[in-house]
Amino acid sequence: SNQDCSNHNITFKNTLYATTYTLIFIPGLLANSAALWVLCRFISKRNKAVIFMINLAVADLAHVLSLPLRIYYYISSTWPFGSGPCLVCFYLKYLNMYASICFLTCISIQRYFFLYQPFKAKDWKRRYDVAISMAIWLVVGVACLPFPIMRSKGMAEHNSSCFADLQVREITSKVATVLMMGTAELLGFVGPLTIILFCTWKTKVSLQGFHITQESSGERRKALKMVTMCAIVFCVCFAPYHINFFFYMLVKEKVISNCILSTITLYAQPFCLSLASLDCCLDPILYFFMTSEFQDQISRHSSIVIRSRLMSKESASSF
Repeated sequence: SNQDCSNHNITFKNTLYATTYTLIFIPGLLANSAALWVLCRFISKRNKAVIFMINLAVADLAHVLSLPLRIYYYISSTWPFGSGPCLVCFYLKYLNMYASICFLTCISIQRYFFLYQPFKAKDWKRRYDVAISMAIWLVVGVACLPFPIMRSKGMAEHNSSCFADLQVREITSKVATVLMMGTAELLGFVGPLTIILFCTWKTKVSLQGFHITQESSGERRKALKMVTMCAIVFCVCFAPYHINFFFYMLVKEKVISNCILSTITLYAQPFCLSLASLDCCLDPILYFFMTSEFQDQISRHSSIVIRSRLMSKESASSF
């Protein structure tokens, strides 16, 4: 029966989550901290999309900082910290995901737009990006509230449980469930994916045009790298999750009664969630490889550190 199907005890998920989050934590923490430091201190504010990159790094860092609690839970299988921290960590996961989706989309749109409207790019003010970023945080912050709200009932009933083990609050209307999930998928996944793929395609097309100067060609190639990386991060991290999540919620809300589909969906969910967290490690690649100024600053500061260490060794050996 569907009751048996939708209540699979997926034993491997705790191990999978604990392993994934442990592997992500240190690289994610170091990479995003370094990225934030470089982006805030050294990158020219005229650099395209720097504000969106800073916000992307903040979103990733917020999620990364919540990982130790997740790791603790999935190793010990108990949550001693109370309902508040559980729901906050749970919320941060989705806040990170959808903020990342929005900022990746913004980076793609901006690179594409500035490529086709170079004169408008010169007049574009940094405060516009700041305003857009603030609006994104506000909208995404509110839009992600249903995630902890849908699980808060489970938290009240099972105080030692958290995250994936929380029960999903059941919605009485199946139509409402499908509509809610459809809207969320459309706005949070299909829309941004379409935009990012469109920007990638149009940027690629622009390279195939005639009468492109060497300088313009270089700029277009950089833009193509940037939007392509956005598309890769999106497809690797967020596409599997969103494709599966739609079915997952329908299984949990008992809209889907097919046993095989229920089983596949429930077993796929831990893998999809793990992939979604991988963006914390992939996003810094975006900053490093796509921003020449970022590379220059990293290499410059690395060489300064190496030089100072060599000098200190030389001075020590001379005594």
